[in-house]
Amino acid sequence: MKSIFVSAALIAAADALIARDSTCCFHLTASGGPGGVVGQLSDGQNRIGQTSGLANGQGTYCIDSKGGLTDGNGRGCILTPPTTQFQCDVGASPTDGFSVSCDGALSYKGNTDFKACPTGDNGGYNIYTVAPAGQGGCVSITLGADNCKSGCPAPAPAPKTCPAALSGAYEYPHLIVPVDSKQPDKAFGTQYNGTVSNTVSSLFNFDIPSSDSGKTCSLVFLFPEQKNLETSSFDFSGAGGIDFAMLKGPASSGTTYNNKPGVATDYGVTKVAPGTSSVIATFPCPGNSAIGFSLSASDNTQFSYFQDYNPSPIGLYITVC
Repeated sequence: MKSIFVSAALIAAADALIARDSTCCFHLTASGGPGGVVGQLSDGQNRIGQTSGLANGQGTYCIDSKGGLTDGNGRGCILTPPTTQFQCDVGASPTDGFSVSCDGALSYKGNTDFKACPTGDNGGYNIYTVAPAGQGGCVSITLGADNCKSGCPAPAPAPKTCPAALSGAYEYPHLIVPVDSKQPDKAFGTQYNGTVSNTVSSLFNFDIPSSDSGKTCSLVFLFPEQKNLETSSFDFSGAGGIDFAMLKGPASSGTTYNNKPGVATDYGVTKVAPGTSSVIATFPCPGNSAIGFSLSASDNTQFSYFQDYNPSPIGLYITVC
């Protein structure tokens, strides 16, 4: 019976060692107060700002699954009672409860605030969780680890975008209306060309069918080279900056500069040039609705083109996936 108890004890001890051996190692740097790399004296005291007398200019610390720390010499790191000084002693069992957060901050039982107190020894500061009573010159610090960060959220998956090409399902504009700030009350009616200049912007309406509900829509601008156009053409000059925006509502053939819909979302300036295809924005398809967009010139861009989906397609489209 005694041998059974001994065996059980050995198994339990082995399990404990396995848990303790599951470690990850890092170095510490203090911020606030004296700041700087955390080093060690030969007796395992952890010091900040020590100018000489260190056995190890940069201490190494390993954290186990229980939140216990050991240093690079295998000494258990403890908070010595009653002062709570952070040091690592030969033969000591590590104090549990430390952790390293996603941003690398070392904490003890969830608290990242440590105290650094001057020792009078070559500019060094000892580290505590609570400043000792009667100790002067103590300052608050945080300790940052360069490894073993935990609790970091998984990176968000890249948003799905539809192709910047008419290789699958797509929608084309059902209305193109220019507006001119020099003629703010003139309605030019629907056109076949998209035009932008210093004073002219173009508004585009898309009718999204109910069958696109629940799908993803990407607003794309296709600008092939002139030699690849069969039934279209363009005039282009300037730096190629175009500001794309979603409007608060669709335009109509009677829309003017003064009564055009307001901007709901400004997608910013995209640089376009012959031979480029650009995904401007991606959003859930608003099935069974009409939506409007505007194109405005930036950087003295002058651009007029015949909107055409024949090879090679040119202009503003919504691809669906």
